[in-house]
Amino acid sequence: MRSWRTSSVGSKRSLGLIALLAGLLVLSSAGNLAFGAVPIPLREVVSALLGRGEGTHAAIILYARLPRLCGCLLAGAALACSGVIIQGVLNNPLAAPNIIGVNSGAGLATAICCAVAPGAVRLTPVAAFAGALAGVLLVLVISERAGAARITLVLAGVAISSMFSAGIDAVVTFFPDALSGYTDFRIGGVRNLSMARLTPAFWVILIALIAALSLSNELDLLLLGRETAQSLGLSAKGLRLVLLMLAAALAGAAVSFSGLLGFVGLLAPHIMRRLLGEESFPLLLSSALGGALLLTACDLASRLLFAPFELPLGVVMSLAGGPFFIWLLLRQRRGGGGP
Repeated sequence: MRSWRTSSVGSKRSLGLIALLAGLLVLSSAGNLAFGAVPIPLREVVSALLGRGEGTHAAIILYARLPRLCGCLLAGAALACSGVIIQGVLNNPLAAPNIIGVNSGAGLATAICCAVAPGAVRLTPVAAFAGALAGVLLVLVISERAGAARITLVLAGVAISSMFSAGIDAVVTFFPDALSGYTDFRIGGVRNLSMARLTPAFWVILIALIAALSLSNELDLLLLGRETAQSLGLSAKGLRLVLLMLAAALAGAAVSFSGLLGFVGLLAPHIMRRLLGEESFPLLLSSALGGALLLTACDLASRLLFAPFELPLGVVMSLAGGPFFIWLLLRQRRGGGGP
């Protein structure tokens, strides 16, 4: 009975937090559509979304702010869930898509795709997935060889990320027009998006999120250890590969339109884990909402805090995520999580 009560309380807490995150996300989304260089009343926002708006305000909402908002929602949810999966599979709380080279791998593949086939917009998420998968497999090999030592893995990820970033610079040097707005891509952001550009990534993220949620029980078993998972009939090696492929698909699809955004996959999962614990299904769901909320809030702040100037979204995320990562690194060292 005690176990049942604990489970019931945990379930109610999870539902309450998820409902709170959903409500905050709605408010943040409304703020993103209403506020900016041109403030727009909420009634005009609603009219534009319902197809009854006219004039300049409706055009701003439908062709500038709505794609930007959708980009924040998709990238935030995808990168946060990718972080949850990578941290779970590698058993390393310091792992995140931008830290271990997954984002940079996706960025390199995106740059190559844009250089070779500049008009093939629909191929970009596929190429980004291939690059992200290459990055995550490299990390997996290193973790196997190094015994998954936490600091060693992070340092290896930094080296991998640097190599991929050098590859991006080389592609842009030889093909200057490969990445239009290269600075924005390198920093990360959601400006100048269109719904057509987001559509291919949307389907990849949706399918990968559903697949990740459906495998949440298996991820829970994997967290108990490889030997335990195998004793329960799971193929630990195959499951790790499938989960890392899903993480690569999520991160790659996000990078294909938002660039090299950092720290979303680190901040959101850690905050949600401290609030909800390690159970994978509510952690994935709350991290998706939390990541989307984090990006929408930071994007709104980047537009309003320094108006009429706009700070790139990637800069805001780095300012928030950098100190958090240093704190987490020091905490792991004190807790005996060093090499």
